[in-house]
Amino acid sequence: MFSHADIWRALDALARAHGLSASGLARRAGLDPTSFNRSKRITANGRPRWPSTESLSKVLSCTGTTLEEFARILQRKKPLRLHVPLIGMARAGAEGYFDDAGFPAGSGWDEVEIPGIEDENAYALRITGDSMEPVYRDGDVIVVSPNAQTRVGDRVVVRLKTGEVMAKELRRRTAAEITLASFNPDHPERTEPMANVIWMARILWASQ
Repeated sequence: MFSHADIWRALDALARAHGLSASGLARRAGLDPTSFNRSKRITANGRPRWPSTESLSKVLSCTGTTLEEFARILQRKKPLRLHVPLIGMARAGAEGYFDDAGFPAGSGWDEVEIPGIEDENAYALRITGDSMEPVYRDGDVIVVSPNAQTRVGDRVVVRLKTGEVMAKELRRRTAAEITLASFNPDHPERTEPMANVIWMARILWASQ
């Protein structure tokens, strides 16, 4: 029996085998380009969303893949390393790279291979500049999960309505506001009203 993660992993593997992103595979199959986006694989209430049999049929047809070949992809051993979308932190504040829930969207993403991460909705951000030292340095890569629950004390990435994207420690949280502590001692704590926060996601891993 195949799991939700197995099906999506096989679709991602099929896309890579044809030199395509998940969006590119959906487009080639005549589907909405966002059909296979990672943000579409989990519903708003956290339940797995499965690709339809019609979508699978169109993917197999456009790639010339038989059902038996797709089943063999499904049966392959789960990789020890996960490919996740990657974008520079400085670009993450621009429009079009995230949907309203904080999942990767649109084009312009690169891809990076990350060890030991099993969250299929994770993505990576490359740190630029020295504002997050000494915890994160210029060139470090952090892996972020838009699905993971955030708690006080977690390291998080926050995007504000102004377009600013920042990595901080979640120091306090109420229904009305959050307080974020900077990693760099030269930068003071920041308190932001929740009304100004578009999304907040937990940092899972860093390439330090």
